[in-house]
Amino acid sequence: MIVFDLCCSEGHRFEGWFGSSGDYSSQQERGLVTCPACGSSQVDKAPMAPAVPAKGNTRAEQSTQMVRGEMPAEVKQALKALAEAQAKALEKSTWVGADFAEKARSMHYGEADEAPIHGQASKEEAEEMLAEGIAVAPLLFPVAPPEELN
Repeated sequence: MIVFDLCCSEGHRFEGWFGSSGDYSSQQERGLVTCPACGSSQVDKAPMAPAVPAKGNTRAEQSTQMVRGEMPAEVKQALKALAEAQAKALEKSTWVGADFAEKARSMHYGEADEAPIHGQASKEEAEEMLAEGIAVAPLLFPVAPPEELN
């Protein structure tokens, strides 16, 4: 996982977690990286402060964790639990890739049997599906398409 400080066109700063720098670029190109405060899809990486190690042991452990860019153990545990819960939910779900919106609509309108699916959709497609009353939600952690797995 890689964490980027991000900033939208309205000046809101937030963190984004990605599997790699390439995942970030791919999601940004598809309009999937949006500001949680205002929904803007005009998001760029924000300047990040370099990690400067403390001299000797002059800082408290909590402070050096933040300077080094490490997360507290509680945050790591929470993220691990969320990632495991998502992985468990996806075990019974079928990857449909870029056909996600089409398949979700087919199920919603009774043209196909209901089944758990996951895949890719643009921000616009997701907004349209939600407006139609189709229950969809973004995944918290990036998922690699099956064809890209080792």
